[in-house]
Amino acid sequence: MDILNLLHSSFLPGKTGARLRESKVFPSYAIIPVSGVLNLTNVNDKIVFDEARASSYDKRNDNLAPTRDALFLLMRTVLGDLPESARVLCVGVGTGAELIDLAQHFPNWHFTAVDPAAAMLDICRKHAEECGFTSRCTFHEGYLDSLPQGEPYDAATCLLVSHFFAQRDERSKFFNQIAQRLRPDGYLISSDLSCDMNSHAYRSILEIWVRMLTTAGFPMEDVEKFCASYGRETAVLPPQEVEAIIESSGFNSPVQFYQNLLIRAWYSRRQ
Repeated sequence: MDILNLLHSSFLPGKTGARLRESKVFPSYAIIPVSGVLNLTNVNDKIVFDEARASSYDKRNDNLAPTRDALFLLMRTVLGDLPESARVLCVGVGTGAELIDLAQHFPNWHFTAVDPAAAMLDICRKHAEECGFTSRCTFHEGYLDSLPQGEPYDAATCLLVSHFFAQRDERSKFFNQIAQRLRPDGYLISSDLSCDMNSHAYRSILEIWVRMLTTAGFPMEDVEKFCASYGRETAVLPPQEVEAIIESSGFNSPVQFYQNLLIRAWYSRRQ
């Protein structure tokens, strides 16, 4: 049986929901080939992400930079009407790719980088130092609920993070926590893996997805692990369901502005 048949057999109708209910928030293995992902292990409520894996994260994603750059171009365009000295909250910032891109294009913006993985946040801080805008950044190791309260933010980014919440109520709570940090009408830029896993389109896109990852240099063993987590540790939902979760969490109806195979991105504004 080839990899696609093997993966497809794991996602028979009626089984996906049960697996999601059994899985934990922040899976033991989850990686997406666009920077900004919260890529970690949560064992007994402790973050396990060694320095070696964190330091290799950007390097192995370099071959997929065009997909990242397209997303960032559109993200900058959406956020282009923010105030000159906007405050931006980057949730699950990882190694800081979106923060660096925005900071370089908007020299008066200030950023709060949030990530529970110390190794990833250390690399984000290092990148900011190398680029010369550490003074415009605040770094917080932890989750949103431990981030000190302050002035509301003009925008928040949340790239390839929320699909790690297997329970829909937890996912909604997560987005609501972001909404509570934003000023009224503040922007949310979010992206996730999203597709109807019971559809023919998913199987077709998955085939191209696997081809893209292997062409980019990801070992087949790793690609198999990535894909096997979809619908289990990684909550891949149809786009309409993701949009409904965001809208129920204190935001206006999300607008999809980007898609790269399984990755979709939306913008919305706080109600």
